[in-house]
Amino acid sequence: MKKFLVNDQFMDENEVKLSIYDRGYQFGDGVYEVIRFYNKKYFKLKEHLIRYIESARKIDIDSALDLEQLESMFEELLERNSIDNGYVYTQLTRGTAPRSHIYNKEELKPQLIAYVEEAKRPLELMEKGASAILHEDERWTKCDIKSLNLLGSVLAKTKANKDGAFEAILHRGDIVTEGSVSNVFVYKHNKLYTSPANNLILNGITRLTILEIAKELGIEVEETTISVDFLLSSDEVFTSATVSEITPIIEIKGKSPIGHGKPGEMTKLIQTKYEEKIKQL
Repeated sequence: MKKFLVNDQFMDENEVKLSIYDRGYQFGDGVYEVIRFYNKKYFKLKEHLIRYIESARKIDIDSALDLEQLESMFEELLERNSIDNGYVYTQLTRGTAPRSHIYNKEELKPQLIAYVEEAKRPLELMEKGASAILHEDERWTKCDIKSLNLLGSVLAKTKANKDGAFEAILHRGDIVTEGSVSNVFVYKHNKLYTSPANNLILNGITRLTILEIAKELGIEVEETTISVDFLLSSDEVFTSATVSEITPIIEIKGKSPIGHGKPGEMTKLIQTKYEEKIKQL
């Protein structure tokens, strides 16, 4: 039976009791993280937890999180579960109180939960590539916060799925931001492009790892605004995310294939270097 972490206690699923007055349920008032692990070893645990704390700080509930304590609890969570490959989902809400838009920080106790899910690596998807749709970015303008308010992403990702695509690439007018659950990279003219890490995207940990890989390989990178036309005329496109890793986008539904309509050589090279980092764990 899986073990869950609730605040600082480990328990079975049937022991977990959460209030319907939790502000995460009532308002989406909280933040979350998803952290990959391979062969019982976390990938970029500290980086994920630092972002978790930063997201919590941005919505005024950071005092509930301590980096060293979180690292210790999450390591123990892995030890207490029998899953070797997967991810940990964790969320922190502002706490439980009678429903009101106004919160009183002194009267609320933040609520943390975390649990482990098994997840195989998407090896076939990464090898063969996937399609995407273009979708207007209708989310709020604080996307740098990994908040529980995911309805915009939910609707976009579901639309992509209904259209037979893997991902929805979001854009505000003519400017590409990111995917519904991923960051977006474009390769063109021997240069890698990705949206700047501002308030309109989440600065993904996998995104940062790819920038690190690009530097190691001597690949020129430009963090800049990307137009829809620039994306459609690019040589290669790929998305990056914790669970789906690095996924080549070989077609934009209803538009055109990307490049030659198959995963490009630069994408494959970055995938290979990413694989090496996983094996170094």
